[in-house]
Amino acid sequence: MHSFLLFSPEVAAARTAGRPIVALESTIISHGMPYPQNVQTARKVEQIIRDAGAVPATIAIMDGRICIGLSDEQLEQLGTAPDAIKVSRRDLAYVLSQRLLGATTVAATMICAQLAGIEVFVTGGIGGVHRGAETSFDISADLQELAQTSVAVVCAGVKSILDIGLTLEYLETHGVPVVSVGQPGFPAFFTRESGFNADFRIDGAEQQASFIRTKWQLGLQGGVVVSNPVPEQSAMPKEEIDRITEQALREADEQGVTGKKVTPFLLARIKELTEGRSLATNIALVEHNALVGARLAVALNATA
Repeated sequence: MHSFLLFSPEVAAARTAGRPIVALESTIISHGMPYPQNVQTARKVEQIIRDAGAVPATIAIMDGRICIGLSDEQLEQLGTAPDAIKVSRRDLAYVLSQRLLGATTVAATMICAQLAGIEVFVTGGIGGVHRGAETSFDISADLQELAQTSVAVVCAGVKSILDIGLTLEYLETHGVPVVSVGQPGFPAFFTRESGFNADFRIDGAEQQASFIRTKWQLGLQGGVVVSNPVPEQSAMPKEEIDRITEQALREADEQGVTGKKVTPFLLARIKELTEGRSLATNIALVEHNALVGARLAVALNATA
């Protein structure tokens, strides 16, 4: 399996030295933010992780290889390419075998991180159960991946465009622990509170690492959701984002937007309706997650 992996010099050196490494997804670069903010944010997030004592490993599919760690040129390519494929578990073998350019989702990044021996992955928000899933069966592959792939995922919860209650029920059914940081409440990406609580509140990186390591040492496979709310000064008012989300969902339905196109459409529309403020919130929460994820990676590395 390692024949598919291509480590950047920085990540390869970190592996040799036994240093903590943090995986980063690439869909946020190709599909989650506009250029140039996507590339600027990717570089800033990588630097935050370095400054906190870990090594960043942004993951993408390029030229038939799973690239674990990207150069500045590769980040720029991902941020500007119009044809980067959004890669989840289903798509991974196809994009690799056809030597296409692929940006990894939460699910695919978890798979690649585990192949590379990386235990911590930082993202913006995870996917979940979509509203109306009782008829559409639209449930993100991220949730099933969390049930079977042993990687800790640091995120700002799930977006309010999803059915958060059903998402948490799905995770509970599949035995995926949901940890909150700094508050009991489970965050909803743009906002600090979703109206639901996480399973456990664990604020410190060492305590988080102890919990996660214990889970895996017990043979309990699967991931852990570490939900970290957006900083208060960058959060959006819940009433405003709920109203705008409802409008964007109606427009997506009216325009027949389905499948993988839904989330990018909604995020772009929410950005327009908030006059760019949601993008600033998105960037702030990813940067905050990077700091929490790097600290967790350092703590987990000390328990290995």
